[in-house]
Amino acid sequence: MRIVTGTDSGRKLGPVSVPRAFDAHARSYDRLVNANPGYHDHLRMSARRMGLSRGAGLRLLDLGCGTGASTAALLDAVPGAEVVAVDASAEMLAHARRKNWPPGVRFVHSRLEDLATAGVTGPFDGILAAYLVRNLADRDAGLRQIYALLRPGAPLAVHEYSVRDSLRSRLVWTSVAWGVIIPMGRLRTGSADLYRYLWRSVLAFDGVKAFAERMTAAGFTDVRTQTMTGWQTHIVHTFLGRRPAEPGGNEPADVAVPEGLDLSEIDTPPEGTPAAR
Repeated sequence: MRIVTGTDSGRKLGPVSVPRAFDAHARSYDRLVNANPGYHDHLRMSARRMGLSRGAGLRLLDLGCGTGASTAALLDAVPGAEVVAVDASAEMLAHARRKNWPPGVRFVHSRLEDLATAGVTGPFDGILAAYLVRNLADRDAGLRQIYALLRPGAPLAVHEYSVRDSLRSRLVWTSVAWGVIIPMGRLRTGSADLYRYLWRSVLAFDGVKAFAERMTAAGFTDVRTQTMTGWQTHIVHTFLGRRPAEPGGNEPADVAVPEGLDLSEIDTPPEGTPAAR
């Protein structure tokens, strides 16, 4: 499999080699995303859309945490929560760990498929997966595993690109990718491989309707989609769903939610620009 170097020779990146590509680009990653208007605001928007109104006593999972941007978004939306932040790139995690974090934040090096081996087990009161599912070799199996990690009634937010349903979105995405992202990536790192992969993988990923159906097939209910603001409108989305509550609303003792908090009754805040149906 391809390991990104300072050149653009070799095979195209794929799901197995992407974590190693992020290892090679970790040093410049924060500078690149900080230059993207709305990047951090949109992550916070997806975290808020989970509808978790308080953090104390909640246990959350941040899948694909990278250098910690999505972890910070979760803590901004749900202060005081315990957050387990996971990424398959060791170098991205190394940069995340160097930042200042409150007690209760733990970073774990693992692929989604290997979480149990890495000591990460459910149940969780909410899961945020930012820019992760698109990079999985088996998206259906990944969604089923995420489902199994949630408490009954708990929400999932998938923060992800989806342009397949719209010619305009594909044209805007291609223009931004080749006009800004790919040249900037090459300038910062000497290689554009990872960012060309990003462009291709976004074009190939599910449309909004198809991914919502994929979530439903994995068992999620209350599935809905909201998009973002700025140039990312109808390009980046929050896909929301939840694991159904137990019949009658009675949780087993080992998955009891914090006292007074009924996750199944939380509505998704209508923030951002509604996605076209």
